[in-house]
Formats: sequence, structure tokens, C-alpha cells
Amino acid sequence: MNPEITISDISIRTELLPGDIGYVTYLHGVLYKEEYNYSISFESYVAKGLYDFYHQYHSEKDRVWVCEHAGTIIGFLLLMHRNETTAQLRYFILRPGYRGIGLGKHLMNLYMEFLKENGYHKSYLWTTHELAAAAALYKRHGFVLSEEKESTAFGKALKEQRYDLLLK
Repeated sequence: MNPEITISDISIRTELLPGDIGYVTYLHGVLYKEEYNYSISFESYVAKGLYDFYHQYHSEKDRVWVCEHAGTIIGFLLLMHRNETTAQLRYFILRPGYRGIGLGKHLMNLYMEFLKENGYHKSYLWTTHELAAAAALYKRHGFVLSEEKESTAFGKALKEQRYDLLLK
């Protein structure tokens, strides 16, 4: 965390621009390699998911939150509709220097607002057992661990975890 940076220094846009898909894919590939030793298969997984999102994008049902500081993407979150009542949370990432300033909590609040405003009844996400801080954030917003499975999909043994949220 950089104590000189605050949330007010970050701009958040909800529109994808040329270069965003490639940069967010790159950011996932680099950070997950450095922090968790994931292989290029993870970067490929992210690239395919972002490709799918772009090709099924619906402006009223889907949303991105692209966080920028000094002209550089430093964070990202995506809401992808799966049907009329269910959305998936995907590709939530913050550069290490921007963690701990409340940006993750702010993005989750924006996600939850969009979810409720657009009539979704359910949301879910997939993560891995190694991302404990992220899981804690999801749990604080009402997500519950619903499935766990052994996997080697990202170049190493881990547990993939699904979290579900039911809105009232």
C-alpha cells in the first residue's frame, strides 16, 4: 500500500476502451505468476473469458469498472450477465500498491449496487483457495462458499472455489 494514494486519486470508468482487454489479461498473467505462481494457462483462461464477455456484452445487463491512476489501469472488476436473474463476478484485480486503501470495498459496493438496480436475484464467482483476502471481501458482501474442487487448471494443484450470493 502506498500511504500517499487515496481513493480520491483513482478514476473509475464503466466503458471498455481499445487496449483494455489486452491490458487486463496481461495484468492477470503477470500478477498471478508473481504472487501465486500460476502458469500461462491462467492468462489464457482470462483472455478467453474477456473475449466471451466482449462478444456477448449487453450495455444494460453487463458492467465493467476500470480503475485508473495517472493514466494507467490499476484495478478492474466485471459483472457478466448469465441469464435474466443471475450475474457472474469476474476478473477482480488490484495492483499491489493500490490494495488496502478501500478500493476493493468500493468496487464491491459498486458491484452490489448495479446487481440490485438491475434486478438480479443471484450472483456467483469462481476463485481459488489461495485468495483468502478476496474471499473475506466476498463473504462480507453475503457470498457463501458453495462448491470446492481440486484442480490443476492453472499449472499447479489448487482448490477452485465457487461462491454464491442470493439477493432477497
